[in-house]
Amino acid sequence: MGLGGSWSKDPYSSEQVRQAHEVIDAALDAGINFFDHADIYTMGKAEQVFGEVLKARPELRKQMILQSKCGIVFEDDKGPKRFDFSKDYILKSVDGILNRLKTEYLDVFLLHRPDPLMEPDEVAEAFSILNASGKVKHFGVSNQNLHQMTMLQRSMDMPLVANQIELHLMRLDFLDDIVLANNAQAKDVTFTSGTVEYCQLNNVQIQAWGSLCQGVLSGKSVFEQPLHIQQTADLVSKLAADYQTSAEAILLAFLMRHPAAIQPIIGTTNPARIKASVQAKNINLSREHWYSLYIAARGFELP
Repeated sequence: MGLGGSWSKDPYSSEQVRQAHEVIDAALDAGINFFDHADIYTMGKAEQVFGEVLKARPELRKQMILQSKCGIVFEDDKGPKRFDFSKDYILKSVDGILNRLKTEYLDVFLLHRPDPLMEPDEVAEAFSILNASGKVKHFGVSNQNLHQMTMLQRSMDMPLVANQIELHLMRLDFLDDIVLANNAQAKDVTFTSGTVEYCQLNNVQIQAWGSLCQGVLSGKSVFEQPLHIQQTADLVSKLAADYQTSAEAILLAFLMRHPAAIQPIIGTTNPARIKASVQAKNINLSREHWYSLYIAARGFELP
C-alpha cells in the first residue's frame, strides 16, 4: 500500500518506480515472495509502479505470489463511497488489476470489504469465469466474519483460501473473543466470535493486516500514547534484546505463535524494516513471553 506515492490522481514518478524496484528486491532477498495489493492502493498507482518493475524484469514474476483485492469504490459522480461485489464490477476490476500489474494472472484474489448487497451466486459466477479463463488461481475475502464466509462458500465450487483481517498487538479482539468466553467483559468485544476457529477448521489462511502497528511499538515515539502502550513498547524492546532480534520480529512472532498459523502482512516499504521483519521466522516466543505481551497490550490482567 505504500508504493506509488500519494493517495491522489497525480501521476507516479520515476523515483516511485525506483522505490518499487528497491522494495521488491529487498523482499525477495530476504526470502519474502508474497506481495499483497488492492486496486485502490494509492489510487491504483501501487499496482502501476509494481507493474513497471515486472515489465522491466518479467523473470521476477515466476518468483512471486501476487494477490490483489477489489470491492471498494470511492465517491464519484455516480454516488458516495460504497462497496461493490457485483459480477460485472468484479470482472472489470480484475482486468484493471492485471493491466496495472503487467501480469496475465493473479495467484490470489480477495473481496476487500463486505458488501451488504452481495449476491453469493453472482460472486461465485464471477469467480468461476476468472478461474476458467486463467486470470485467477485462488479466491478469498478480507475483513469478513465466519457467517459471511459460510454464505459465500455455499455458492462456490472451490474453497475460499484466505481471509485478511486486522490483527496485531494493538488490535486484540481476536484473542479476547477466546479468553472472555463466559465472561461479562465479552460484551465489549467487537470481533465476531468463532471467526478464527472457522478459518482453522476450513483451512482458510488468516492474513493479518496492520501487523506492525504502524511502527508504534517498534521505534516511533510513544510519549503521547496511553501508559499501557508505552509499557508494551518497552516490553517489545526488552524481548527483542532477550531474543537477540528486532522489535519488528517480536511483533510478528506474537501473531505467528498462534496455532492458526497467522500470516502477517508487514506493509512496510522500508528495506531495513523488511529485513528486520523476516527475522520473525526464527523466533518462537515462550508461552510466558507471549502472555506477557498480550496482557501488557490489553492494559489489564486476564479474567
